[in-house]
Amino acid sequence: MVPMSDSAATNAQARLLAAQGWLKRADERRPWALDLALMLLVTGASVHDLVAGGRDQGPFGELGKADLPVWALIALTAGMILPLWWRRRRPVTAFGAIVAVSLVQFGLGVWLQSGISLLIGIYSVAAYGSLRALAWAYGVLALDLCLAVLRFVPFERGLVGLFLLLGTTTAAASLGLVVRTRGAYLTALEDRATRLEVERDQRIRLTTATERSRVAREMHDIVGHNLAVMIGLADGAAVLAESRGERSGEPLRLIGETGRQALGELRRVLGVLRSEPTDEDGLSPQPGLADLDDLIARVRAAGPAISYRTSGDVRDLGGGVQLTIYRIVQEALTNTLKHAGTDTSATVLVDEDNGSVRISVTDTGSAYPQGPAGEPGHGLVGIRERAGLYGGEVVAGPRDQGGWLVDVVLHNRPAPEDR
Repeated sequence: MVPMSDSAATNAQARLLAAQGWLKRADERRPWALDLALMLLVTGASVHDLVAGGRDQGPFGELGKADLPVWALIALTAGMILPLWWRRRRPVTAFGAIVAVSLVQFGLGVWLQSGISLLIGIYSVAAYGSLRALAWAYGVLALDLCLAVLRFVPFERGLVGLFLLLGTTTAAASLGLVVRTRGAYLTALEDRATRLEVERDQRIRLTTATERSRVAREMHDIVGHNLAVMIGLADGAAVLAESRGERSGEPLRLIGETGRQALGELRRVLGVLRSEPTDEDGLSPQPGLADLDDLIARVRAAGPAISYRTSGDVRDLGGGVQLTIYRIVQEALTNTLKHAGTDTSATVLVDEDNGSVRISVTDTGSAYPQGPAGEPGHGLVGIRERAGLYGGEVVAGPRDQGGWLVDVVLHNRPAPEDR
């Protein structure tokens, strides 16, 4: 005998595993198909009994003659095959029915090929039933075979036949236990993999939360501290300027108020970053259209003449789009103050029309710097990014009649649940 090479053994193992995987997937999709195929296979093996009239010979030698009509043989064969349909859903019941019919056939002195159903039945009890039921089923089957060989259907070599029958029965039960154990092992592996995945996700969330908390703490220590110092200096300078009657007191006071607002927003952002706000600032709502009046009033107090009007159902817009509008107007007016100065005038228009929102901010300034082409400032980049969240379009640049224009159109109306 030529030994099998390693590559041939590997290929054979791969084919067996592939066949096993295909069979398992097919059984999961159509579990009834395998049971039906098994019943047809046992039926095909039993055709010889119907042709020979059950009077040929048994598996271990000649049998005594048994004169049974064909309909009786058909009934006995069907009684041992049909219970296989329920072998997985009701393994003990199916096995009991098969054993009962087998006792009848043995009592009539015949040994049908459909008796293989006994092996399939004990296998099903071992694989799908309880261990207590398996012990009872094995004992009943052993008694059934002993009665058949030693009493009802004596063989020429009865003891040898009984030994082989009990060995075959034990092998079928053992195979069922192996399948049962392997299924439990695979289930345990799947459960363990699921638990490991959950633990991994938890570790990732904990690590992320720790890193977010560290970043928030550093931002609070550095940016928050510097903002607090700037606010203190601005307030002190404003008080000093007002005591001396200087005109710089009002801008310094506005610097202090703007710094306090920035510090409040920083605390809000850090509260979200930590995911555990500790004060009311972390729970306060984001600004919306109702806050534009205060924003424009603060900018107007710095010098520019600003007009503001709205049209359409702007108050019905969702919180997300209102925040986007507020930030776009805030950035545009900040650029107006930064580049056009305090002697300019500006117009802010917010128009809602059939789900689309247009934000227009124009001013009359003429001191805007001309940067390199294709390199917009950080403010315009932020405006474009916010508008992009709502499928928006941004037009920004100098006007023909002088000044600067920021025109944004948001196309997508927010979902109802965001309102």
